[in-house]
Amino acid sequence: MADVHATVWDDTEGGAATAVLVHGSTSWGDDPEFGFAAQRPLAGRFRVLAMDRRGHGASAGTGSDAFASDYEVDADDIAGLLGDGAHLVGHSYGGVAAMLAAARRPEAVRSLTLIEPGCYQAAADHPLVAAALEANRAGLAELPADLPPETYLAAATDAVGLPPLEPTPRRLRAAASALRERPCWEAPIPVAALAAAPWPKLVITGTWENALDLYRERGGEPIMACARVTADRIGATLLRARGAAHYPHVETPETVNGALANLWASAP
Repeated sequence: MADVHATVWDDTEGGAATAVLVHGSTSWGDDPEFGFAAQRPLAGRFRVLAMDRRGHGASAGTGSDAFASDYEVDADDIAGLLGDGAHLVGHSYGGVAAMLAAARRPEAVRSLTLIEPGCYQAAADHPLVAAALEANRAGLAELPADLPPETYLAAATDAVGLPPLEPTPRRLRAAASALRERPCWEAPIPVAALAAAPWPKLVITGTWENALDLYRERGGEPIMACARVTADRIGATLLRARGAAHYPHVETPETVNGALANLWASAP
């Protein structure tokens, strides 16, 4: 897949099971801030592919737009990366794309892990999720069409109490793509198909106790509710990573890596 880049980590001598990791917004596959750099140690036992979604990292955009990103296109790309069979992990926006890909090629999935997935349509009847959907739509409608990615990047980190990120060309491209990508929280989720799939499923969410109050209220509470409802509806195990907010794989890598290794080793 020439248009889609994936960083490959494999310290085995061949024959190890493959895992495909799909990042969220304003990131890329091996990004140490928001991506999967902390999952590099899993390559001691597995062949790990940290994918760059379209418009991010070293991957092309969608069509002729270098900054375009779309969960439907991501799903097709992921389905191709699964090859003859792989474990699949998706964070946030990447979690939605991973769910769509898993439903399209269930025969190629060995396990599915969703980390803080933005799959609000799977739980849209929950009051907290419904309120978040309404707030997200209102916020998106008010977003200036010409908002610079530098401004978006600074606001995104400041709002959640994170230190400013260096506005490198790669980070700014990811921010520009995040501004223009189709909202993942509007994606129709194939809940029934995922529930019927035979492979093991895991949903990981943070506990958000250390997050800023407003960030926890507006971001954490609805996404934790979404994770609980989604896990129940697709038949997944729910893991709450203590001390983490929206990035458990970055904030609590020991917990997440241990859970992934156990799941991958025990899956058929």
